[in-house]
Amino acid sequence: MRLSPQHYQWATSASLIALTFLCLAWEGWLAPLRPEGSWMTLKAVVLLLPLFGILRGKRYTYKWLSLLIQFYLLEGLTRATSDQGLSQWLAAAETALAILVFVLTILFLRSTRSTGEKKTA
Repeated sequence: MRLSPQHYQWATSASLIALTFLCLAWEGWLAPLRPEGSWMTLKAVVLLLPLFGILRGKRYTYKWLSLLIQFYLLEGLTRATSDQGLSQWLAAAETALAILVFVLTILFLRSTRSTGEKKTA
């Protein structure tokens, strides 16, 4: 069963928004690096940069998001294996959402490529 590009666009947008809120809540209130909060909340702001392009279905934004999201995957994996307690679980959630955004981004790009972009095997 093949989904339409609009389905992938909606799912990518929802996952990106969920990841943004997770990063903001994690570093702002749930388990910040410092008790008074940390500058790590800015990682949520970075996720707002591609949001409007993703919501509009711009392929170029999807392409560079597939590269950017890997930093969130790496951070999530690193902190999931090194942090303790709630922060470890939040890092695992970040990892899962980053993987989901990456996979949905690739699926959107594959479903919207033109016939001239397809490789002949």
